Amino acid sequence: MRVLAVANFPKEAAATRFRVEQFVGPLRERGIELELSPFLSAEQFAEMYKPGGAVQKAAGIARSLFRRAAELVKIRDYDLLFVQREAMFFGPEIFERLFQISGRVPMVLDLDDATYVPYASPTYGKLGSALKFFGKTDRLIRRSAAVTCGNRFIAEYVSNLGTRAEVIPTVVDTEVFRPFEKENDVPVIGWVGTHSTFPSLESLFPVFERLAQKHEFILRVVGSGSDGINIPGVRAEVLPWSLEREVEDFCTLDIGLYPIVVSRSANEEWLKGKSGFKAIQYLAAGVPFVMSPVGICAEIGRPGETHLNAESAEDWYNSLDKLLSNADLRREMGKSGREYSLENYTVEKQADKLAEVFRAAKMG
Repeated sequence: MRVLAVANFPKEAAATRFRVEQFVGPLRERGIELELSPFLSAEQFAEMYKPGGAVQKAAGIARSLFRRAAELVKIRDYDLLFVQREAMFFGPEIFERLFQISGRVPMVLDLDDATYVPYASPTYGKLGSALKFFGKTDRLIRRSAAVTCGNRFIAEYVSNLGTRAEVIPTVVDTEVFRPFEKENDVPVIGWVGTHSTFPSLESLFPVFERLAQKHEFILRVVGSGSDGINIPGVRAEVLPWSLEREVEDFCTLDIGLYPIVVSRSANEEWLKGKSGFKAIQYLAAGVPFVMSPVGICAEIGRPGETHLNAESAEDWYNSLDKLLSNADLRREMGKSGREYSLENYTVEKQADKLAEVFRAAKMG
């Protein structure tokens, strides 16, 4: 069985890497050849959110459009079309429709986010939002033989539109994301994210300032898009995100952070679509963490055993104070998290489900 997987972004984007690319090998072992075709190249993706270079960006997008169009003939050699969110990151569902018409193949849609919920683009504003054509997700759902969903909230939405939904959480390879022997002289509290989720971490700055009056710790911030962070009394390390350093950035932490707050670009309905991936990464790495129990995050792990939940600023202070004060608790919680990960969030288990969805879609 041959499957063409189309995605907005290359493997440097987490959704492409963990929802598609990491399943190429496991699916081959199950008799399914999965070929990934991203709309943007790695170079284009790296430049997309940087200011300036509008002409070069437009020229690159034009080349991507031609490449995508050329695949309309190639689709005839495949048994199934697998769409990670959408075939290109703007405009209506033109290519998805043309692929189905040209190849006469069934389509499986993958939704790891609530892309059906309109939001304000934090980078491109109203123009970016208009170009997203938010209504296309509903149309793609209805045209799909099945939809693989990052969590049960997305699955419920899909089912209500009459399409088969299968929950496949975003997971990591637990042979790669695994507990490291830490060599931190001072406890490291860390956060790995993007410029768009950085405001959630900023909401905790007063908590860190207060903690620094009692504890010595390092705050490591990765992928914020910021050049530096100034919090009185807090020793902060600000690093750019790196694919090569991704596993190390997670696994060398003593305490992980996963704050989630409502913002202009992330309302409550949109947050329900988040798959809780950062929590799943912490669990696999054996890193105890503190998390906002929002959406599916309220259902991941075992609070008090694998992690601590926090809703108010006082909750965050008390939880981090507790973990910073007790290295044994951190070790025990990390061990419990790792065990929970191996029980619930392995690539092999999710590959079995994905293969079954593909075979059922092909059979009709």
